[in-house]
Amino acid sequence: MKPLRMAARAKTALRNDANAAKIRAALRAQLKLTLGVPMKRLFFVAALVGGFAVPLHAALKSGDIAPLFTTQATLAGKPFEFSLADALKRGPVVLYFYPAAFTPGCTVEAHEFAEATDKFKALGATVIGVSHDGIDKLNKFSVAECRNKFAVASDADGKIMKSYDAVLSPHPAYANRTSYVIAPTGKIIYEFTDLSPEQHVANTMAAVQQWDLQQKH
Repeated sequence: MKPLRMAARAKTALRNDANAAKIRAALRAQLKLTLGVPMKRLFFVAALVGGFAVPLHAALKSGDIAPLFTTQATLAGKPFEFSLADALKRGPVVLYFYPAAFTPGCTVEAHEFAEATDKFKALGATVIGVSHDGIDKLNKFSVAECRNKFAVASDADGKIMKSYDAVLSPHPAYANRTSYVIAPTGKIIYEFTDLSPEQHVANTMAAVQQWDLQQKH
């Protein structure tokens, strides 16, 4: 190949590489502008909205004994002390972990649980959501997104999510989206983990309904 032709091709390749780099930089800037977060957090943001799969931490299974806990919670913006042991005295408990209040997926899930709360109550079940958020933030979340229908609890130090193996592996300060149904005996009768919020309410409702039918026979 002649030297002039080689030089021309090399120049074209360099120009294409430069254009590609500019395009990549523009895309990164646009994503950062659109999402309002640094690119290094893009993975986590996608996880919160169920955008793609994340390695899942092993959750407790049906048949395991649910670890008891007491923590600060809030219902309709009013803080109180939530005790799992006390709640189980009244019936089954739907305990669901979620990554963070006011994020898109967690807001959708809160709305769906709020809509289903009366049906859960009719079956004698208590719904309680748990995240790492502080109680001040949860006071607002319980009103705006939980719509004053069910309580959400603070797990600021992460002890509860760790005891339930409900930690979001890539970001261990946050809970995975994991739902449990716990029978009054303290035994877990259903577990479901999926970062998409779509099936958590329907699945836990079905588990509570099945438990209720078993008690009637």
